[in-house]
Amino acid sequence: MGTPAILRDSLFGRRDAEALLVEADGEPVGYAIFYTTFSTFECRSGIWLEDVYVRPEHRRGGIGLQIMEHLAALALDRGHVRLEWCALEWNEPALDFYAKLGARRLDDWRVLRLEVDGMRSLASGA
Repeated sequence: MGTPAILRDSLFGRRDAEALLVEADGEPVGYAIFYTTFSTFECRSGIWLEDVYVRPEHRRGGIGLQIMEHLAALALDRGHVRLEWCALEWNEPALDFYAKLGARRLDDWRVLRLEVDGMRSLASGA
């Protein structure tokens, strides 16, 4: 489980990812965590949006749209060819929002994962 200390080290020590912090009237109301990816098909880099969050009381006010617009502009400014993310299949409000942005679902892809125990087992040849 992540902790504030791990997040701080990942973002500011190791620089594994970047954070976009959103404020309204000097108060934090949202964030986005993202990092650079690479496509062998495109032979170019992209941005993976790992997490985006807007506090419930600030939703439907355009903040999510502003975050996505900012990330799209940042990707273009950096010469990236993709902005990608995933959403839970049951999160219809998010899926509807992303569809309105022009995002298309990649239903032919499946997310796969190895966590630490699985990586240890694989790395040891077990």
